[in-house]
Amino acid sequence: MKLILYSHALQAGFPSPADDYKETALSLDEHLIQHPAATYLARACGDSMEGVGIFDRDLLIIDRSLEPRNGDVVVAAIDGELTCKLLDTQNQVLKAANPKYQPIPISDEAELLIEGVIMASVRYHRHPICSP
Repeated sequence: MKLILYSHALQAGFPSPADDYKETALSLDEHLIQHPAATYLARACGDSMEGVGIFDRDLLIIDRSLEPRNGDVVVAAIDGELTCKLLDTQNQVLKAANPKYQPIPISDEAELLIEGVIMASVRYHRHPICSP
């Protein structure tokens, strides 16, 4: 399904005069998902990633096909437990984006598997009634 994308950005402060200029049709699938066969969705839980704009119950779009880079937000399985964290390869840690949480060291003894790179998140401002 393609939705209309307006060429005028919406003011988040004082309102601007109305614009009726339509730029193009936009498919959210095409815009948010580069590699459909390697992409999956998951829901965030907790407040450890609020510093990068990921909040409790946000929908995460995760791409398994991408090579994780330093600074990426990733889904990692560390010793069998899944977590969403910032990958810090320079300091060999997984970091939360909330100072309340300590970094998770990536030691040689730890079993670490990067499950994917988080490409985007969707935040609901009114949760659908049937959302899990």
